[in-house]
Amino acid sequence: MNDTAKVLFEKPATLRTRVEDFLRSAIMEGRLKGGDRLREVELCDELGVSRPTLREALRTLEAERLITIEPHRGPSVVRITPKVARDLYALRALLESYAAYEFTKHATEEELEALGATVRNLHAQASGGDKQALLAVKKEFYEVLLTGARNELIKETLTSLLSRISLLRATSFGAPERLPASLVEIDYLFERVRARDAEGAQQAARDHIINAERTALAMLQELSSDTGR
Repeated sequence: MNDTAKVLFEKPATLRTRVEDFLRSAIMEGRLKGGDRLREVELCDELGVSRPTLREALRTLEAERLITIEPHRGPSVVRITPKVARDLYALRALLESYAAYEFTKHATEEELEALGATVRNLHAQASGGDKQALLAVKKEFYEVLLTGARNELIKETLTSLLSRISLLRATSFGAPERLPASLVEIDYLFERVRARDAEGAQQAARDHIINAERTALAMLQELSSDTGR
């Protein structure tokens, strides 16, 4: 941790939130992986915060099911099992496909253009090879989509799952063949949205998520096999 990073943690009023955001991003972006232990002494020194502040942040991440805190072992990043992945993708497929349907029906021309801009940015970031930037743009894509769907409950539910979904998305992007296919699927989804084909957009979103699930489960299986060797 360099001095520039430590500046992020200077204001007491936002200290816990900043620690939460830092650790959440590290998990979402794959810098902290499932099963990694979070050593409190090291983190306090690295981030320049007190142990009570760190523990408050860890409790928040535990409530989000990003970490687990076990007696005599301390906190560690949650391992995403195939069962958890299937459950998350089932919910994601249900809600995001409906969001695509509603966005197609209700989005303004400005929102359509904003969605198109994120699609173009996805292609730009994909060619640049920066996975963190790519995940950030994918988050922007869904922010535009969910806002334009005009359903606050769906947006709230999916936003609360965003960290875990992003962790799985990072896993599916780990397969070299997945990213080009993912971009083709998103292009087709946007094509259906732009054509105001709500049912076509709904199906395109569902197909995209099913394909992402298939890849993520295969990657999880591969990681599990490597760990067991």
